[in-house]
Amino acid sequence: MSTLGTYNGQAYSPVGDKGRFVLPPAFRKAVKEASGGSKTLCLVGHERFKCLVGFGLSRIDKLHQQLDREEERAIRLKLNDFDRDVRAGQLFQFEQLPFDDSGRFVLPDHLKELGMIDDSLYFQGAGEFFFVWNPVQLAQMDYSFRGAQVTCKKLMAEAEAKAKAKGAKK
Repeated sequence: MSTLGTYNGQAYSPVGDKGRFVLPPAFRKAVKEASGGSKTLCLVGHERFKCLVGFGLSRIDKLHQQLDREEERAIRLKLNDFDRDVRAGQLFQFEQLPFDDSGRFVLPDHLKELGMIDDSLYFQGAGEFFFVWNPVQLAQMDYSFRGAQVTCKKLMAEAEAKAKAKGAKK
């Protein structure tokens, strides 16, 4: 994931101590690069799916460009129902969350509600952004999400086995 603003791969994070989640290393590195070295994660509810979307600060310029393109298209096609202010509010309603060197961050309650998040997160790269799923919600998606569903299930089982082994050592 070394290309600026490009997110790929998958990872799983159960909620940790103090109710924090961990932004996985590869995603952490890409977000930090895309945020000009700042440890700032941007998260917003997905427009159609019951999940969140994550990205770095560099995507803000692309969102401005998208808004301009959508307005130009609406003018060209004489679409009277386009409202630039409403659309800007939709595109820029993301939350900027700090994360520490280990990737730990606190997910605010309103984002938990938007993404229907409980006690774990599945991260799925999607190019300019990444999905942040509650594994239960991901499992309910249709067959087009099958690859993510299978990978999430595998990563969850690995994390559970690791936690069990760690608990057995105590």
